[in-house]
Amino acid sequence: MTKPTVVDIPHAIGRDAARERLRSRIGDLAGHLPGGMAEVNSNWTSADRLVLEILAMGQRVTATLDVEDSFVRASFELPAMLSFMSGMISKAVRSKGAQLLLK
Repeated sequence: MTKPTVVDIPHAIGRDAARERLRSRIGDLAGHLPGGMAEVNSNWTSADRLVLEILAMGQRVTATLDVEDSFVRASFELPAMLSFMSGMISKAVRSKGAQLLLK
C-alpha cells in the first residue's frame, strides 16, 4: 500500500466560504483534469469532508478534501501508473485548488 499524498491549500476566506466555493464549483473539476475526459463523483460525508472518486485516462483516484479554517487538505493515493507524477500532480492540485478558492 502506498503512502497517501497530502497537499494543503491555504486560503484566507474562512471555513464556511471555502466549503461553499467547493460545493458550487466541484462540477467544474472534470474540465481541469488531463485528457479533458474525466468522470468525477463527489459525496460530502460530513460538513467539512468531501470525498471524490475520479476516473481519468483509465485510472481511478479517490481523494478526500478536508475543509479547515485556513486551508483545505487534499489527500489521495495515486495508482502505481501515476505515482511517478506525484510531484507534478501535487503542484497542480495546489495551484488549481488555490484558484478555485480565490475566485
